[in-house]
Amino acid sequence: MSGLLAGKRILVTGVLTDSSIAFHVARLAQEEGAEVVLTGFGRLSLVQRIARRLPKEAPVIELDVQNREHLDGLAAAVGEHVDSLDGVVHSIGFAPQDALGGNFLNTPWESVATAVEVSAYSLKSLTTALLPLMERGGDGASVVGLDFDARVAWPTYDWMGVAKAALESTSRYLARDLGGRGIRVNLVSAGPIKSMAARSIPGFEELAEVWRTRAPIGWDLADPEPAARGVCALLSDWFPRTTGEVVHVDGGVHMMGA
Repeated sequence: MSGLLAGKRILVTGVLTDSSIAFHVARLAQEEGAEVVLTGFGRLSLVQRIARRLPKEAPVIELDVQNREHLDGLAAAVGEHVDSLDGVVHSIGFAPQDALGGNFLNTPWESVATAVEVSAYSLKSLTTALLPLMERGGDGASVVGLDFDARVAWPTYDWMGVAKAALESTSRYLARDLGGRGIRVNLVSAGPIKSMAARSIPGFEELAEVWRTRAPIGWDLADPEPAARGVCALLSDWFPRTTGEVVHVDGGVHMMGA
């Protein structure tokens, strides 16, 4: 078998529609030779239907990252489909509506806590839940999360921006603590994509306008594949000593001055 991810077993979270970056990660991973398992939250039947649009239908496991029982049983549930894992893709993020859209000064702690737990702490809880399977492979593993540049304050993004900053810090501490076990942890900071998740962000069009005018190499809001390719590259063996890194796949917007 040939391919960038030939023989690898990859868990991909966050597949909800075929417009998501996570879906295209799963598709590309399969095309590059990987065996893929998906997780879904809430509308599991929808995720199962989307899974049938992949080159090879992938099994779907229910996972709510705020549910301790789901996390405690995750390794066993994944183990019913693969005997070990070489890669994990974290594509999980959520903030209540009152944590977005220009309400920063009025957002209650309960909503902030939800945003941080689901969008940042879950990288740690997902990774540690799957450690037994990642260590079983024996050749190291790669954890890749999806990020949105948290170095600056974006219009309308508010507490999700804070959660993404926490995600970036979490990835560095995980990289520090898991490096000795041969596990790499990196993030792909992608430009905005017109996905279902994006539609839940008030003022998304205002945010996306930055990319229409300031990406020096261009950025297509309807094309998740560049970001998905970045994730697959980090899942591969071509970055064997890269960890704790944030790789920008955003058309170059991150490096443009005012």
